[in-house]
Amino acid sequence: MEQLAINAGDTTFVLMSAALVMFMIPGVAFFYAGMVGQKNVLNTLTQVLVVLAVVSIEWALFGYSLAFGTDRGGLIGDLSMLGLNGVGFDINDKYAPTIPHMAFLVFQMMFAVITPALISGSIVERMRFPAFVVFTLLWSTLVYNPLAHWVWGVGGWLREMGALDFAGGTVVHISSGVAGLVACIMLGKRKKQARPHHLPMAVLGAAMLWFGWFGFNSGSALAANSLAASAFLVTHLSAAAGAGAWLAAEYIHTGKPSLLGLISGAIAGLVAITPAAGFVTSMSSIAIGLISGFICYASVAILKVRLGYDDSLDAFGIHGIGGIWGAVATGLFATTSVNSAGADGLFYGNSALMLPQLVGVIAAAAFSGIATFAIIKVMSAFMAIRVESTDESGGLDISEHGQEAYDLTIGTALPVINERPLAWENSLENSLNDRYHLNSNLQ
Repeated sequence: MEQLAINAGDTTFVLMSAALVMFMIPGVAFFYAGMVGQKNVLNTLTQVLVVLAVVSIEWALFGYSLAFGTDRGGLIGDLSMLGLNGVGFDINDKYAPTIPHMAFLVFQMMFAVITPALISGSIVERMRFPAFVVFTLLWSTLVYNPLAHWVWGVGGWLREMGALDFAGGTVVHISSGVAGLVACIMLGKRKKQARPHHLPMAVLGAAMLWFGWFGFNSGSALAANSLAASAFLVTHLSAAAGAGAWLAAEYIHTGKPSLLGLISGAIAGLVAITPAAGFVTSMSSIAIGLISGFICYASVAILKVRLGYDDSLDAFGIHGIGGIWGAVATGLFATTSVNSAGADGLFYGNSALMLPQLVGVIAAAAFSGIATFAIIKVMSAFMAIRVESTDESGGLDISEHGQEAYDLTIGTALPVINERPLAWENSLENSLNDRYHLNSNLQ
């Protein structure tokens, strides 16, 4: 009887959405790699892509069971599905009543993968690769899995409180952003910041992310229905609004609206709409995206500069701040006219939704921050976390992987990219635009 309940259209849609989320992993890799110096390109790509291997196996062995297994005290799932025990062709009606259980598993797997991949953006160009692999495994097990259960697992305490997170604003973005902030502070500043070596590569990555995000958000409807269509539309509108707002803020602040600002604003808008995608109207999504563009720009171009932490590629400034705003915005803009399974927010007459949203923000940030600190502290007692000074100067591509992305001894194209007119250099250095890795105070 259960087999007959499986809907072929829903199953196809969820599997395609899972593939789109997987496509975001190389998107993150290109986005990040384009923004680092040319001596750390391969290391950055490898850090992101190795997460796909490590976390996929962890998820299949025990991670999925910890996140979605039978509840234990509202905090964690049990190990009843250890090694994918019982995860087969039949449905799991607690979560997705029209698709095979394994389709739900693989969709959630991609969320588990992308979260620690985002953290790498805060610590690139200075963390040893073996340490990053160990950190990824420990963080996924001890932070992501419990947090996913709190918010999405049946019986999870934040879910029971009524907190809304449609596609991972709390579970994915707040947790990874805060973890990145803690990790970059603990590792310390880089000896020297390099300019983004290949902005077209970063644009390619951002485009892949924007495309894949449709699977990330609309796929979270877990069915090919009107809710998925609504989530698709609001995702795109928020990204567009975020891109425009970042450019406007950048123009006001520096007089130079940039390509990197355009794609950063789009990502900020995508992050902010993620928790709200299944609960808000299209007009609300534009407001959410606009505000995310402004506040994420301020966190990157002003807050980070003034506080002096070296969040390499701004995982906290975009994912942490954007995720926090998205969770709060859900409490403001959510409406049951979009999703009857959700709740009305403050602007629709229900102030009560703000409490679980704020509790979710605080709980996710505190848990991720404290756990990340503890994980790195324990790891540092057993292994070196940061690369040696000489290796950092020479680049992690050689010291960690024994390879180079570019042959710098042939031709003149690559050396030329390090040359620029003095007037342009002075203009950029005076712009306070630390986002673009031109702050010489990090020496």
